Amino acid sequence: MIQVRIMKRCLMALAIPLLATAWTSSQAQAAAFDPALTGTWTLVAADVQHPDGSRGRDYGAAPKGLLLIDARGRYSLQIFKAERPRFASPDKGAATADEYKAAVMGSSTHFGTISVDTAAGTLVFHIQNASFPNWEGEQQKRNYTLQGGELSYRVTPRPNGDVPISVWKHLD
Repeated sequence: MIQVRIMKRCLMALAIPLLATAWTSSQAQAAAFDPALTGTWTLVAADVQHPDGSRGRDYGAAPKGLLLIDARGRYSLQIFKAERPRFASPDKGAATADEYKAAVMGSSTHFGTISVDTAAGTLVFHIQNASFPNWEGEQQKRNYTLQGGELSYRVTPRPNGDVPISVWKHLD
């Protein structure tokens, strides 16, 4: 009987810190997402800032895009260059190398989860899958601003120094 009481006390002594750690971890994860990001976003601009300070269009004059973020921080993002040429054949498998290149270079898609540090002004895409396979499993940090229903973020500079900038408008 005494051994059972001792065993119960030992189990409680172990369980309480474990539960506290789990609760703290779940609270930290919940705090790592800003509910203001939840919803449907449409692409306003997909620009690029060059090292000389000039700004250009990364996905053409009228890029198209959709960013969906749910209440748990799961996201799906698609950006397309509107001027992508159509394939000559209706059979996607019969495209030319140039057609494939234009399709790939004229789009960027990925999905996964997103976390936010509002104090630091950063968001992180935890990429599960992507049209560019090298991004799969990566965590990509962006500096961002969220003002008046507009989300803008800067991507890490490319090897040539160009900094892609995405601007999204909240639809709901």
